[in-house]
Amino acid sequence: MVRILPRQESFFELFERQVALVNDAAQMLSKLMTDYRDPADVAFKIRAMEHDADELVHQVMRKLNTTFVTPLDREDIHALVSALDDIMDYIEAAVDRMVLYEIAEPTEAAVKLCKILAESTALTVQAIGCLRNMRNMPAIREACIAINRLENQGDQTNRAALAKLFQMHDKPVEALKWREIYEHIETAIDKCEDVADIIESTSLKNA
Repeated sequence: MVRILPRQESFFELFERQVALVNDAAQMLSKLMTDYRDPADVAFKIRAMEHDADELVHQVMRKLNTTFVTPLDREDIHALVSALDDIMDYIEAAVDRMVLYEIAEPTEAAVKLCKILAESTALTVQAIGCLRNMRNMPAIREACIAINRLENQGDQTNRAALAKLFQMHDKPVEALKWREIYEHIETAIDKCEDVADIIESTSLKNA
């Protein structure tokens, strides 16, 4: 049955629950990098979070198909939850590779990248929380600018990390392992910027 006048808050609630899971996973990954104990257990917990986040994506999509009037444009809702889902997928992929490749200890670059990612997802929580009230434009813009700044830091950190890997002539396999892990973390940071861009564009359209 189509709901003609839906409770708009229900969409926002789903966004907020999804980004909370993404942020929890990012914080957990960052904590693992600074206190490297039992990565398999952390991977198990993040995998469970990823499954829960997937279910929220499905709920949003089902709601889009049964709601006549949506609080935001349908394409923006789809883009937002898809980008959040991408962040979670890359976080899961990074921690999964840590276990699969039997990483003994994290590198300094991995610690830095995960810290940047955790800061980015925390800001993403703030930005999405402001979507309920479009009068929060200054707060949304501030969070989005900060996320973009962190993305630049992530790029710089990743480039420096890759440069060091190219010098590991005696450990080519280790270099390949870390190159893939860095790529997953850095892509997750990039996806945070994608979310920020979607939020900022959406808020401008609905202000």
